[in-house]
Amino acid sequence: MEDQLSIRQQKMRKVLSQRQPNITVVLEDVHDPHNLSAVMRSCDAIGIMEIYAVNTLTPPITKVGKRSSSGAKKWITLHVFENVDECMQAVKAKYDKVYATHLSQDSVSLYDLELTGSVALLFGNERLGLSPEILKYAEGNFIIPMQGMVQSLNISVACAVSLFEAMRQRINEGLYTTPQLPLETMSQLYENWLQRDE
Repeated sequence: MEDQLSIRQQKMRKVLSQRQPNITVVLEDVHDPHNLSAVMRSCDAIGIMEIYAVNTLTPPITKVGKRSSSGAKKWITLHVFENVDECMQAVKAKYDKVYATHLSQDSVSLYDLELTGSVALLFGNERLGLSPEILKYAEGNFIIPMQGMVQSLNISVACAVSLFEAMRQRINEGLYTTPQLPLETMSQLYENWLQRDE
């Protein structure tokens, strides 16, 4: 049992040393708890520490799908808002660039984005996409290039594709080999994680 606990603790320390505090995801009016859970799982997989959810058309999501998240909600902070401006002001206070998944004349390919800096990625409602209210906060719009007849992906899939491109760029920049968090912050989070894991 002690050996297993030691392995678990070592994994926590390694994961914390690879956390990426300067990238986040913002979800607007995502109403399916399973989509939120799948997004959280992808976020944890690439080292995101927090995500934002704003709901103006639907009630705020208070539960996430257990099967989709596979425990990811224990390691990620979810900030929930009911007002777009309040949500985005909080995001803009912490992240330098905001990019929206939105098809427009100025949209660029996901693979042309610079995702190694301080950035927030916006993903919209499963049917309606992103609202004009939230798009005004974006510095740019991007699309995921596709070669098939269908020109859209499920939001959780689109988010995963985008995040793993961000991870690829960050690996190339060595951002997973050098801790991005101050040692004091990592120590505090480690203690918090130990408590959550009990």
